[in-house]
Amino acid sequence: QVQLVESGGGLVQAGGSLRLSCAASGGTFSRYFMGWFRQAPGKEREFVARISWSGGITDYADSVKGRFTISRDNAKNTVNLQMNSLKPEDTAVYYCAADLTRSGVNANEYRYWGQGTQVTVSS
Repeated sequence: QVQLVESGGGLVQAGGSLRLSCAASGGTFSRYFMGWFRQAPGKEREFVARISWSGGITDYADSVKGRFTISRDNAKNTVNLQMNSLKPEDTAVYYCAADLTRSGVNANEYRYWGQGTQVTVSS
């Protein structure tokens, strides 16, 4: 069973950048399909980005396409989310998620979750 720990969140001004990282332990990282989700206060958890086992396939929510980049390093057991041109509406708790099967854009497709990291974008 894999354990996930996110880091890199914080407070940033609109237009700025942050890089989130998710460190995995307790499993063979390269076997897990990885995703990033976010949840703003009073809203449902929403898909942000996902990446396949080898990193060859990536997918993004329309709201972040062209601004966010997901990547993974299977040697270091990490998945990253580079966030550029941040907007106030990107403010949320960001979660890293994993599953052994090819997973899509729904949170219920991922079995394993981190505790989340807060991202706040000021205007």
